[in-house]
Amino acid sequence: MPWDNERGPLFRAIVPNQHSRVTYAELLFDLVFVFAVTQVSHTLLAHFTPLGAAQTTLLMLSVWWVWVYTSWVTNWLNPELTPVRILLFLLMLGGLVLSTSIPLAFDSRGLWFAIAYAAMQVGRTIFWLLSTPRQRTAARMNAIRILVWLSTSAIFWIAGGIMQGQERLVLWVVALAIEYVSPVVRFWIPKYGASTVADWYVEGGHLAERCAGFIIIALGESIVVTGATFADLKWTFEVVAAFLSAFLAALAMWWLYFHKGAEAGSELISNSSEPGRLARLAYTYLHLPIVAGIILSAVADDVVLQHPAGHSDVRVVVSAVGGPMLFLVGTILFKHVIRGWLQLSHGAGIVALGVLGWFGKELSPLMLSIATTLLMVIVAIWESLSLRSKAGDAPETQSDASSA
Repeated sequence: MPWDNERGPLFRAIVPNQHSRVTYAELLFDLVFVFAVTQVSHTLLAHFTPLGAAQTTLLMLSVWWVWVYTSWVTNWLNPELTPVRILLFLLMLGGLVLSTSIPLAFDSRGLWFAIAYAAMQVGRTIFWLLSTPRQRTAARMNAIRILVWLSTSAIFWIAGGIMQGQERLVLWVVALAIEYVSPVVRFWIPKYGASTVADWYVEGGHLAERCAGFIIIALGESIVVTGATFADLKWTFEVVAAFLSAFLAALAMWWLYFHKGAEAGSELISNSSEPGRLARLAYTYLHLPIVAGIILSAVADDVVLQHPAGHSDVRVVVSAVGGPMLFLVGTILFKHVIRGWLQLSHGAGIVALGVLGWFGKELSPLMLSIATTLLMVIVAIWESLSLRSKAGDAPETQSDASSA
């Protein structure tokens, strides 16, 4: 197993066939991102235009990226040790500045957002580099590669924070593109070249648990926002129905991700011979549409609660249908990686949501919400029955094979 020897004093101990638990310091760090996710959804709600959607998407991508990079680093470093805890606490402070800057990131707080983001990305990587023993060559080279890429993107983040209007958006798109492309090219830089798959050993079970925790954060945020909105409204029949629909939709999303998918993903990556490759695809990239779908669904829940009657406008249709659709796209791709086949229930749900979106303007926001919730519940039940059927067929297949 790579990296078993020559561990640095701040690195986790690797125990065969046992994954490291998520520490309390990591959980505390994650709480900052409850606030960040709330800020992203509220920002989209306040600026639901094509430009506002593009800006909010960029902000959401940056929030996810800074969180997932921290999860990779704490997969290697041990948060039970004081220096690593101090790093997480400093990153929490940066995360709070980042989160509070989100609503005005394309207005008066752009430079604050950029400085906080760049400082978190570059500062964390410098700490990782300094914590890695010199004899651990592969890890040090990886830290140097990542530092070069993140330092390059930081230039564009800061420049964008100084600029205004479209120039800021363009520069930040370039910065984010640099960061999202870098893992694909394995952080290639002159002289050092690109990293290899063996260089990216991760403790798979721990990383899977961390990403599952972020999904819980996003779902919890949507439930909290829905409950807060519901508490401030007059409890008419339509409002109560909209609240129940939003709650059931959140439960369906939880079921679709956690009932079998999260556990299967954790088991697969824990036993994989190339956990780094699987972590990059399934947990770094394919969780993005899952998180985006939850955030967009939370926006829909808020809109429907406040205006359940009348005809659905473009904002309602896009959020009410687009949220569950993004979630299903993310989960079908994630489960394809861990199971090896495309889940028919999810594919049918995506098609059904597309048809529903075509006729969405003809329905009231409440009826559209109920219809999308019903589809998500059907997909969840269908998948559960399908997996139970496959599990029931497995012993039969083994018996037939033995007879043959």
